[in-house]
Amino acid sequence: MSRRKKDSKTLTKVRNRYAKRNETRKRPDEKPSDFKSAAKRLLSELGAFKWLMLLVLIAGVFSTVASTFGPLLLGDVVDAISDQVQLKLSGSQIDLASIGKALLAVFAVYLVSSIMSYIQQYTMAGITQKVVCSLREKINAKISVMPFSYLDSQSKGELLSRMMNDVDNISNTLQNNIIQVITSVISFFGIFAVMLWVSWKLTLLSLAVIPPAGIIALILLKHSKRYFRKQWSTTGDINAHIEEMFTGHRIVRAFNHEQIAVDEFTKINDRLNEESRKAQFISGILMPFINFISNIGYIVICVAGGMFVMGGSMSIGGITSFITYSKLFVQPLIDLANIANRLQSSLASAERVFALLDADEETPDVDSGEISAEPAAVEFSNVSFRYVEEAPLIEDFNLRVEKGQLVAIVGPTGAGKTTIVNLLMRFYDVDSGCISIDGTDIRKVTREKLRSVFGMVLQDTWLFEGTIRDNIAYGRADATEEEIVKAAKAAKVHRFIKTLAEGYDTVLEENGTNISQGQRQLITIARSLLADPAILILDEATSSVDTRTEIQIQQAMQTLMEGRTNFVIAHRLSTISKADMILVMNHGSIVETGTHDELMSKGGFYAELYNSQFAGNEI
Repeated sequence: MSRRKKDSKTLTKVRNRYAKRNETRKRPDEKPSDFKSAAKRLLSELGAFKWLMLLVLIAGVFSTVASTFGPLLLGDVVDAISDQVQLKLSGSQIDLASIGKALLAVFAVYLVSSIMSYIQQYTMAGITQKVVCSLREKINAKISVMPFSYLDSQSKGELLSRMMNDVDNISNTLQNNIIQVITSVISFFGIFAVMLWVSWKLTLLSLAVIPPAGIIALILLKHSKRYFRKQWSTTGDINAHIEEMFTGHRIVRAFNHEQIAVDEFTKINDRLNEESRKAQFISGILMPFINFISNIGYIVICVAGGMFVMGGSMSIGGITSFITYSKLFVQPLIDLANIANRLQSSLASAERVFALLDADEETPDVDSGEISAEPAAVEFSNVSFRYVEEAPLIEDFNLRVEKGQLVAIVGPTGAGKTTIVNLLMRFYDVDSGCISIDGTDIRKVTREKLRSVFGMVLQDTWLFEGTIRDNIAYGRADATEEEIVKAAKAAKVHRFIKTLAEGYDTVLEENGTNISQGQRQLITIARSLLADPAILILDEATSSVDTRTEIQIQQAMQTLMEGRTNFVIAHRLSTISKADMILVMNHGSIVETGTHDELMSKGGFYAELYNSQFAGNEI
C-alpha cells in the first residue's frame, strides 16, 4: 500500500474518532429544558435589589405615561392650529398664544419622559452589573467545591463559555430587555385607556389585530426556544475545541493534525451556524407577520376614522391622535414579541448557568480530628475505588508507610499509581475502606487541613503569569527572600534564574511558556520544597528534565526528603533505586513489595519492568 493511501486511511480514522468523541461527549448536568424554573431563579436574583427595581418601575411608569400623553397633546396642537386657520379664513384675529401653550405642554411632557427614562436606564444598568457580578462569583465559588469527577468530565472551554458567554448573554438581556418589558406593558395599557377615552368604537376595531398576532407569536416562540438552547450548547462546544487546540497547538503541529483540527472546527462551526440560523430565522419572521397584521388594522382605522370625521363625530385633531395611538398600540405587542425571542436566548443561557450552580458538590467537610504538621505514618486499609461504576480499579488495597520513609510506586500505565495520590489528597473519596494519617481517618478532617500537610509536584507543570519569585512563593505566601532563594538552590534552578536579566523578578508568561519545560518543572519543585510539607508527593516530577538535571535533583532530594514521609511515582525505575520501599502495582493491586535489590533478586514483575526499560522495549 502506498504511503499516501496509508496517510489517507489514518486521517479517516482520526476524523472518525473525533466524530465519535463529539457524539458521545457527556453533559452530566444536561436535562430537558425548564425555562420557567430558569426564569424564576433569574427573577430571584433581581429580587435582591427590590428597592432599586421599584425605582426602575416608578421611573418607567412616569416615563411611559408622559410619553403616552404626547400624541394626545399633539392632537390639541393640531386642533389649536385648525381653530386659528378657521379664524384667519373668517377674518377674525388669531391667537398664537394658544398654540404656544399647547406646544409648551408637549415639550414638558417629553422632557419629563426623557428624564425618567434616563433614571430608569441608569438604575437598571447598575442592577444588571451587580447581578452579573454575583453570578460570576457564585460560579467561581462553585467550581472550587465541585468534585474532581465533574471537572474531569467537562472541558475547560465549556466551563469558560458558561462563565463568560452565557453570563454576558444574560447581562445584555437584563440591561436592555427588562426595561423594554416594563415600558411595553405600561404603554399598552396606557395607550389602551387613552384610546377608549378618545373613541371606544375605533378601539374595538384596533383590538381585532391582537388574537392573530398572539397566536403567531406563541407558535414561533415555541419553536425558537429549542434552537436557542442548542445554539448556546454548541457555543460551549466550539469554545471547548478552540481552547483545546490552542493549548495543545504544538502537539497538533508536531503530528501534522492541523487539517484535522480545522476540519473539526469547521464541523462544529457549521453546526453552530445552522442552529443559530434556525433560531434567528424563526425569531426573525415574527416581526414581519405582526407588522403585516398591524398594518391591516391601521388601514381599517384610517378608513373608519375618516368616516367619523366626515360624519362630525370626531375632530381632525382627535382622529390624528387616535391614528397615532393605533400605531403605537400594536408597537408594545411587537416589542414584547421581539423581546420574547431575546428572552428565549437569555433563558437558555441562564439554564446552563444554573445547571452548573446546581451540580453536585464535594461531600461536606467534617472537622472532628487533627493531623500533625510533623512527618506522619500513612495507612491504606482495605481500600476499594473505581472512577466508573462498571470498571473496578482498586480492590481491597492495603499499605502502611512509616514516618520518614521514601516509598516509590511503580507499574505500567493504568495500574492505579496516580489514583493512589488522588485518594490520599481526597481529590476523590474511597468507595470503601479507610485512609488514615497517624491513625486519623482523612475523612474526619477538612480538606484544607489535610492538604496543608502535603507538598505535591506533578508531571504537568502549572505556573501563573507573574514573577518567578511569586511563583515559587505560591507554596508559602509569607516566605522571605532568603527562603525563596534557598528553595531555588535546592531545586537546582537558582543558577538559571540568575542568568536572566531580571533574575527573580522575571515575569513568566501564562504557564511559563517563555522558559523551557525542564526549567518550569524545577520551579514547581522549588515551590513544593519551600512549603516544607510533612508528606511529599512527586508524581513523575523528573520526567521533563534532562538526565544530568535529573541526577542533580535526585541528589538534592535525598537530603531534603530526610525526616519527611515521601511518595514517589515514577516510570524511570532508575530514579527510585534508593527507596525504602517499592510498591509494584498492576490493575489496582500491589503485586510486589520490597527494596530495589530484593525485587530484582526475585526476578518477578518489577525485574521485568526494570529490564525492559534498558532493553528498549515498551512497558
